Amino acid sequence: MVTYLCSLAGVSRSGYYEWLRATNTRQSRHKQDEEDIVLIKEIFYKKKEKVGALQIKMFLENDKNLVMNHKKIRRLMKKYGLFTKIRKPNPYKKMMKATQEHRSCPNLLDREFNQGEPGKVLLTDITYLYYANGQRAYLSCVKDGSTKEILAHYVSSSLEMDIVYKTLKKLKKSVSNQFHQEAILHSDQGYHYTSPKFQKKVKRLGITQSMSRKGNCWDNAPMESFFGHFKDEVNYRECNSLGDLRSVVNAYMKDYNHKRYQWGLKKMTPVQYRSHLLAA
Repeated sequence: MVTYLCSLAGVSRSGYYEWLRATNTRQSRHKQDEEDIVLIKEIFYKKKEKVGALQIKMFLENDKNLVMNHKKIRRLMKKYGLFTKIRKPNPYKKMMKATQEHRSCPNLLDREFNQGEPGKVLLTDITYLYYANGQRAYLSCVKDGSTKEILAHYVSSSLEMDIVYKTLKKLKKSVSNQFHQEAILHSDQGYHYTSPKFQKKVKRLGITQSMSRKGNCWDNAPMESFFGHFKDEVNYRECNSLGDLRSVVNAYMKDYNHKRYQWGLKKMTPVQYRSHLLAA
């Protein structure tokens, strides 16, 4: 009868008996899975279903002092139906034309964003945020290319030049006006960054400007990627006022810099990794 049933199921007799002998092992593994998935779910839902296996692994190691293989985490997420919410690419991006007096700068980075020195490569860009039933605000940021730390940010209800001036002012305060001797500020060719007045302000800080090639988002990919993750993880659309929006953004930036463990930073937070590089 065993031979007949194995033939019917398309399995070998030896395979069937091996499966029987492994019953206790399977039960033990399932019990362990039930215990592990509790910890994974705690992090997964706390981060609003917007973290993957690698990020969960880093949270487990840093916050719970527990080492778990990322392949196991992926297996458990699939087994228990935990699917990370990911953003959909936006194929549309407004391109703002500058006046004739505006001047672009050469691309000095050539996508070499991480040069292993904190403060040497500074990436900047502006993105829009819709909140309170369709009101629009704008977020300007400066990101360290080596540590991925957000060094300065500013939320404005207007796209006037003041948004980048205030971002520069915050950047200066953030680094205590002690810029890297070879600091480069890299951006796209938006009219804010090609503005003569803005370029003068950057030059006075002792910073060299660099710009992406026209229409090439990959030349400032880390900044684009950060904005994408930000929009995935922050419920900014639920804010009822500009003040609320600023509070939400400030909280996220603080959490990102000090508590966001990143695989590419040796599983450290941006602030921890900056200290690591400086100590090295």
